[in-house]
Amino acid sequence: MLVYFVRHASAGQRKNNPQKDDKRPLDEDGIAQCGFVGRALAALETQVDAILSSPLKRAAQTASLVANELGYEGRIEFSNALRPEATYADFRDLLNKNSRHEAIMVVGHNPNLSEFLGRLIGGSARAGIDLKKGAVARVEVDRHSGVLHWCITPKMLRVLYETSVSKSRPKTARK
Repeated sequence: MLVYFVRHASAGQRKNNPQKDDKRPLDEDGIAQCGFVGRALAALETQVDAILSSPLKRAAQTASLVANELGYEGRIEFSNALRPEATYADFRDLLNKNSRHEAIMVVGHNPNLSEFLGRLIGGSARAGIDLKKGAVARVEVDRHSGVLHWCITPKMLRVLYETSVSKSRPKTARK
């Protein structure tokens, strides 16, 4: 099974009140990050059978915006196994429940999403992975472990996009 790990995009400053923080939306940069990531995944002809997201607003918005760019027509499923306080055992249960799918996308938070990714690809060695906000990693998972195929950040995608746009402009229009 392929698992696309997506950390929620930029959502401004953390709120001290946990209930208010759960409802914190994406900021302008976060919305743009979702566009870059979603368009890149679409360009890579990414298809997923299910999108699973933390129920927190910033993750749900990230999942929705990326799903829209992908042309995903299913409904996004919300899972507490992707909340910030979820454990690796919760995450493994989520993977097991979705093992019938060929490809899924999981949208969550750090530090646990990076931990889940690191444990999946590093086993007991726990690979040191730090998913940046809005980053996406593609992992091929078998019953007990995973292989990281790639990890892309929105900043990398923005640079690639801006470079390709500037190269496609006529020379007289460049400054």
